[in-house]
Amino acid sequence: MFFHNESSGRLLRVPCQGACLELLGSVAGLVSALHYEFLLFALAGLLIGGIDDFAFDVIFLARALWRRLFVYSRHERMTGASLPPSRKPGTTAVFIPAWHEAEVIGAMLRICLARWAGADFRIFVGTYPNDPATILAVAKVAEQDTRVQLVILPHEGGTTKADCLNHVWAAMLRAEVAEGRRFKAVVLHDAEDVVHADEIRLFDVMIDRFDMVQLPVLPLIAPHSRWIAGHYADEFAEAHGKHLIMREAMGAAVPSAGVGCAFARDMIGAIAEERAGAPFDAASLAEDYEIGLRIAERKGRTVFVSMRDATGALICTQEHFPDTLEAAIKQKARWLTGISLAGWDRLGWSGTWRGWAVRPLRLDSCSMRRGFARPWMTKHVISVQRAYCAWRSPWMGARRSRSGRCKRLRVTFELRCCRFRSSRLTFDCGTKQRCAASMMMRGLRRESTKWCSSIATGS
Repeated sequence: MFFHNESSGRLLRVPCQGACLELLGSVAGLVSALHYEFLLFALAGLLIGGIDDFAFDVIFLARALWRRLFVYSRHERMTGASLPPSRKPGTTAVFIPAWHEAEVIGAMLRICLARWAGADFRIFVGTYPNDPATILAVAKVAEQDTRVQLVILPHEGGTTKADCLNHVWAAMLRAEVAEGRRFKAVVLHDAEDVVHADEIRLFDVMIDRFDMVQLPVLPLIAPHSRWIAGHYADEFAEAHGKHLIMREAMGAAVPSAGVGCAFARDMIGAIAEERAGAPFDAASLAEDYEIGLRIAERKGRTVFVSMRDATGALICTQEHFPDTLEAAIKQKARWLTGISLAGWDRLGWSGTWRGWAVRPLRLDSCSMRRGFARPWMTKHVISVQRAYCAWRSPWMGARRSRSGRCKRLRVTFELRCCRFRSSRLTFDCGTKQRCAASMMMRGLRRESTKWCSSIATGS
């Protein structure tokens, strides 16, 4: 390097090349060390998560094998056809919040009336005064069948689902006073749900013994959105085909899915008394998810029921999920905030060891971990990482190999769950995993920023 000496007017050579190289070497060493530490942290997290998933899968398979060999070999499986009638039959109230659902609510209500023709039920549909199209669609069905009741909220929408459900609850109480009878159970559905014919009868029987009953949810895969809408089928296949079954088997509370679930009217009434007449917390983004845990806190019994009908089809709720990338990211963000982030603050980690072992936050933390850990990197990057791990540390190379085996086991088990739950897995699993990882990361980035900001500002 040269600089000009003003006193002598000559260019002088300064021997700083070695210093620059030393500085660059120090920076490179620092970057390499940081990369090593981050990679070590990531591999340790993946290994711990893989062991956790593997243990959960082994317990699930062992339980399934035990029940097949020692339970169902002596007792016939209960089906919709062999389901006995309720010992204390009653009327079921079905709550459906509707905001800008004019295109689907009419058809959904007619399907419910047709499939539940012989059941004792009343449908309450919550609408908003600034949504005349939905009001008109519900009013047309209500004019034809008195089992459908239109509920118009006193304020404009949209608001949270919990706020709408609270007003529908108030309308149900007014109907009880006017008719001089008390409903037996409260069922939640969305406007786009496709219901099963045996659903109300199954709820009527199970509510005799439990305070909350959850049915499986089967996502409907849109033909034009097999990657975005299709990945929901895999997620619910594992969640409702394994996780909720294990929660119930371990004695932990079963969280509500917000659709296809029934609550004992007395239990919801007791929660409403504690909350000034509003059983659902309007400030929560996932109150329908939390209500099952609130019931468990009151020592109520919750259950997840997976039963087949007379034809062998699963008694479940089929639902349409977002089929565009932006809509899916928005929904993922709401779930992550309402369940994993804000839910952590609202619910905490109180309870028994059974609840800690399969905490509902675990489901979404696993989803986040898998979302970041999915093999959506190219083979070249993976090969470089493998060589780097083996060169820097044999321990890291071995842990990376074990993490890779854990991920392969996870994918294999997910394929088994999808096939078992009839999720119609007919397209590339790896592509769906990359799509799901992208949506999870974008949703997490969006909502974690908002959540941290709200914590910092106290809002």
